[in-house]
Amino acid sequence: MIKYNLHCKDCSFTFDSWFASSKEYEKIRKLKYLSCNVCHSSNLEKSIMSPNLLNTKKDKRINLKKNKKYISVKNKIKEYQKFIKNNFDYVGENFAYEARSIHYENTKNKSNKKGIYGKASQKEIKELSEEGINAEIIPWIKEEEN
Repeated sequence: MIKYNLHCKDCSFTFDSWFASSKEYEKIRKLKYLSCNVCHSSNLEKSIMSPNLLNTKKDKRINLKKNKKYISVKNKIKEYQKFIKNNFDYVGENFAYEARSIHYENTKNKSNKKGIYGKASQKEIKELSEEGINAEIIPWIKEEEN
C-alpha cells in the first residue's frame, strides 16, 4: 500500500488517499476516477506520504488478498453493491441525463420514487453538483474481480 497526499489545483483542498501501488494510482488517475472531494475536479497533484509497505516481522510485502482489513472493506463494498443493484435502477451511461430528468421532474412516470445508478464522468458529476443535484461516486468492484 502507498499513501499519497492529493492537492486540488482548482480549490486548494488537500486530502490523503491510499492506493495498492503507484501503478494502481496511475491507472485510476488515467481513468479519471480520482476527483476532489469538494469541487469534484480531477485537476489533482500528488505528493508521497510515508508508506507502510513491509511487514516488519518477516520483512516481506503484505499480501492484500489475505489482509483482514482489505477483505473486510472489499466485502462491505460488495454488500453495498448488492443493495444498490436490488434497490436502484441501472441507467448505464445515461446517468447524468436521468438524474436531471428526475431532479427537474421531466420523467414519464413521476410516481417512480426508485433511485438510479450508472456511469458518469467527473465533469458530469461536477455539473450535476453545480445544479444542486446530489450524486455520489462510490467504489465499484467488477464481477470478475469478486
